[in-house]
Amino acid sequence: MRRSKLQKSVTVLAALLSGTGSAVSLAAPALAATTAGPDLKIVASDDTYTSSVRRTANFGTEDKLATGRFGTDTKQSYLKFVVPANTKVTGATLRLTAIGEMTGKITVNRILNNAWTEKSLTAAGAPAPGLTVASATPKATATEVDFNLGGEVSGPGTYSFLIRSASTTTVTRFRSAEATTGAPLLTVSTAAVTKPATTTPAPATTTPAPAPAQTTTAPAPTQTTTTPAPAQTTTPANTTCTTGALLVPSCGLLWGAAAGGFTSAPRDQANKDWEQLSGRTATIFHTYHKGDEPFPTKAEIAMTNDSAHPRVLLMNWKIAYGSSWAKVAAGEQDQRIDAFAARAKAYGKKFFLVLNHEPENDVVATAGSGMEAKDFAAMYRYTILRLRAAGVSNMVNVIAYMGNEKWMAQSWWKDLYPGDDVVDWVGLDSYVSAEKGYYHYGMFNDLLDRAPTGGGQGWYDWATTKHPTKPIMVAEWGVYHRVGVPTDKTAGYNSVLPELAKRPAIKAIVYFDTAHDDQGDRDISINSTPANLAAFQKLAANPIFNVTIAQ
Repeated sequence: MRRSKLQKSVTVLAALLSGTGSAVSLAAPALAATTAGPDLKIVASDDTYTSSVRRTANFGTEDKLATGRFGTDTKQSYLKFVVPANTKVTGATLRLTAIGEMTGKITVNRILNNAWTEKSLTAAGAPAPGLTVASATPKATATEVDFNLGGEVSGPGTYSFLIRSASTTTVTRFRSAEATTGAPLLTVSTAAVTKPATTTPAPATTTPAPAPAQTTTAPAPTQTTTTPAPAQTTTPANTTCTTGALLVPSCGLLWGAAAGGFTSAPRDQANKDWEQLSGRTATIFHTYHKGDEPFPTKAEIAMTNDSAHPRVLLMNWKIAYGSSWAKVAAGEQDQRIDAFAARAKAYGKKFFLVLNHEPENDVVATAGSGMEAKDFAAMYRYTILRLRAAGVSNMVNVIAYMGNEKWMAQSWWKDLYPGDDVVDWVGLDSYVSAEKGYYHYGMFNDLLDRAPTGGGQGWYDWATTKHPTKPIMVAEWGVYHRVGVPTDKTAGYNSVLPELAKRPAIKAIVYFDTAHDDQGDRDISINSTPANLAAFQKLAANPIFNVTIAQ
């Protein structure tokens, strides 16, 4: 966590789950009865458009969609939605929000091939459309247009659609999921669970549900007997997700935390308290060390030996503490490296190792400083190769960048990467503000898509383009407000799942929790308000984070 982390101020509409209780008859006939369930509002997981003139161009990062023809250029838009498992669908409506005037008849065609993604689709490789499933001719001045897709969306699964305009002289534009508001929205009507009706009078009051238990399979916290909205998840039902050789989950995502930051509280107890508060075990237990500190510590070993709460260590080590990157790479800290190698082998369990997280903030871009970007890369390579040579086979290596526009724009930024052969995961430390108009206000996508000052490729796109075989870990993240200025973080927490569904390379997220940062002015805690805690507990309870650690 560093004060100088930066981010563009862009917000994305999050998927909203809403629901109301169903009325219960005081003397219902003894027959099976199916009641209406909550509407499920799903933002497009992928959306983009194509151009017949620019056949190899991709527009997946734009905040708009386009359809129609202008001159010789025909544009068409593509949408993809994921309906969660166990959803009983009774109807579906697609809503598109216009930018400017709409012209001509708009048609919706089903696409059976769901393999496309918004980051790769072009006119040259676009999937073939199926039959027209809906159409509308909106007024030019209308701001929205709806399409009834009840006959097409029939249950859980992935649905892709092509949007076309009959106009041959103009192009109609809609907001995409990257826009600040008005993202393509699929509203799915659902049915509640079918159950026998009863002649027993309904209870006069509702009973609050108990606080979620501390477990990796905690249910979403509920406060009344109202039917909850179905959880949004990309993990198939009845699927067991486990980690592999490099701790990459076979499905779902690893969930982690670093609690008690910038306090004197022992990290193990702070994490246990945080787990109790959030309702889920932090499968990744993030700790920090420097120099010759002996680690893993007894407390860290105990945390990962707790069979009731399985955890894996994520250890950050500033190996060059009191030295320099260049000196480490020259062999001047071999004794320090070898001592850790012995402890790591004795520990035995798999663990994540981060060498000098957020190195950008420590770069001294002066020739001969020993702390240039190239020196970091050399230090990283040297340390990992020496640990391997010493027989340390249980470490999984992570490089953790800062989410910082300023650093990404530096000419030396690319020189930090030490090589695919010594990096197992690519990590990111990044934060957003919940205060509108304040430093780094935004949603979860904003901390992932931060681009270099002056423009360029966003961080997530950079990572998946330059290192497509590497899983991504959001090794520190959080939503903050200024200390003493309690602000609702619900939208920020609610934006996480929709963005994860759009970014399959992300395999782990680790929350950094503190009531004040290193400068004492930002509150990143999950319980700064009751509403914030409730929203975070809902996120934590999602089954997408049900991953078993395999040692």
